[in-house]
Amino acid sequence: MNGIRGIIFDCDGVLFESRKANLAYYNTILGLLNESPVEESDHARAHLCHTAASPQVFAQLLGEERTPGALALAADLDYRQFIQYMQPEPGMIEALSQLAGSYPLAVATNRGCSMLSILEHFGLNDFFHAVVTSRDVTHPKPAPDMLHEAARRLQYATHELLFVGDSELDQAAARMAGMPFAVYRGDLQADVRLEHHGELVEMFIKDVAKGA
Repeated sequence: MNGIRGIIFDCDGVLFESRKANLAYYNTILGLLNESPVEESDHARAHLCHTAASPQVFAQLLGEERTPGALALAADLDYRQFIQYMQPEPGMIEALSQLAGSYPLAVATNRGCSMLSILEHFGLNDFFHAVVTSRDVTHPKPAPDMLHEAARRLQYATHELLFVGDSELDQAAARMAGMPFAVYRGDLQADVRLEHHGELVEMFIKDVAKGA
């Protein structure tokens, strides 16, 4: 793609299929609070657990007053027990290994401290120049804060970076940041549509080869 100098990835639904892990995580905390679990069939609440940052999830599931207590329980929970439920998206690791040789890569996710444990578990740390989570910014997605922070760390303007996401939160963050948006396996309006990670390799490594 002309003018793109680096690529930023969302985590859930883009790098990993993580719905099972997310529901297990939130349902463990809900169980500790004697609340009913979120079922996969409850699409709206399950989608919330998959896309939003924990403060927003708990605020909607439990109410603002009970959110601090839920976050305190979450802080004492070791997320590594849920990583076993996460599945890398097909071709993702291979694509990152090829892209990282030519482009700076970053992660921008509404996850918190679990992101670093996930990258370490799957051996992905060395692929990314920057990892921005909800703990690094004042406002999580759909606010543009973390995309601005990722751009700052990569030392490029937002319009020089492509953000790969899968949710309406990702779409809104990219739009407000003035960053080109690629939707991964979705129907959202976007500058680029991707069905598999190999398409990024075809798109960007081909561009590098042409310029060689």
